[in-house]
This record gives sequence, C-alpha cells and structure tokens, in this order.
Amino acid sequence: MFVVAHGFTGAVDRPHVRRVAQAFAPYGAVVTFSFRGHGASGGRSTVGDREVLDLAAAVRWARELGHARVGTVGFSMGGSVVLRHAALHPRETDAVVSVSAPARWYYRGTAPMRRLHWLVTRPEGRIVGRYGFGTRIHHRDWNPVPLSPVEAVPRIAPTPLLIVHGEADGYFPVDHPRMLAAAAGDQGELWLEPGMGHAEHAAGDDLLARIGEWVKGRAG
Repeated sequence: MFVVAHGFTGAVDRPHVRRVAQAFAPYGAVVTFSFRGHGASGGRSTVGDREVLDLAAAVRWARELGHARVGTVGFSMGGSVVLRHAALHPRETDAVVSVSAPARWYYRGTAPMRRLHWLVTRPEGRIVGRYGFGTRIHHRDWNPVPLSPVEAVPRIAPTPLLIVHGEADGYFPVDHPRMLAAAAGDQGELWLEPGMGHAEHAAGDDLLARIGEWVKGRAG
C-alpha cells in the first residue's frame, strides 16, 4: 500500500494530490493526509522538520488498517520527509520513493527557492502563506537543525529507495538528486526524467504508473 506525502503548500484535498492518489490506486490501497499547518490540519508547518512525526503517524495508521507492507512516496518537501522518516524510524516502511526533493537545507540557488525562503522567514511572507496558500508556517527557526536528506539517505538501507527528479526542475537542479543517489550507493535507484519540472504538478501519468509498479514490486 501507498502513503503519499505531499509538497509544501499542498493538502489532501488539492487536485494535484488527489490525482497522485488516483494514479496509485490501481497498484494498491492509498493513504493521503495533510501535513501540520496545511489545509484542515492543525498546528503550523515546520517545513520538513517535525513533519516526520506526521508521516510516522500516517504509516502507523496504515498498519492498523491491516496493511502488512507499506511504501512511502513523497514530493518536494514530502520527498525530504520520506527520506528522513525512513532513516529515523527504521523498519516502519518497506519501500521509499522521493520525488523532487532537496539534498541539503537552506538552498537559495534558484528564484523559486528564494521566493520560498521569503515566504517562510518573513512575517509578511507567512501572511501570504496563510491567506494565499492555506498554509500556516511556524515563526521559529529550526533549533536544532534537523538531519538533512543527504545525511539521512545512508541510514535507509536495506529498505529499497527510489529517487526521482525532473531534469527541468526549476526549484532544485540535478546536482540534488545526484547527491542523494551518491549517498545511497548501491542501495538506491535514480530516475532523471527528461523535460519534467517540479513535484506533483509535473509528474505525468506515465511516471506515476512506473512509480506505482516500482512500489508494488517491493512493498506490494
């Protein structure tokens, strides 16, 4: 079965998240949820830090529903969360797919990421996040700074890991997935998708079907 971890400013009822869930449905049961501070969920977003606890709760709920094998699939912020969850909560998941994730924190090398940092770090940005995107963002800085995705990846083995990234991603260039794949070594698989942009909006039906087949083959 699949547990889907959406990207920043997403939510369980957003059309792009629902489309992903529908694409995976032919390959197994699907659990979706909204991270803290997103949509109807309470609390405030910590932009990938404590969201690991949200994913852990969703995975436990999937187990309680009777699913013996669970694969996590995350996009962008959710992609970093599934990596850190698998590292920090070993044996809770049977396969991990990270799509469009950053390798390292505080990256500002692209215009979209500079805009995102303004949204997260500035009071006026957090107002835009709340009223423009339905995302309530915590005002406190990380303390301590959480384990980064690239630091998390070596701890995931022997759980199967798939890293997916678009070659036309406007947020994180391809050095990010290559860093993650290098950290994974022989325990990870890398798909660089020609022409693909960023996260759920850019993931076409064919790619989602291939991800569904990959997870089914390892956590089906």
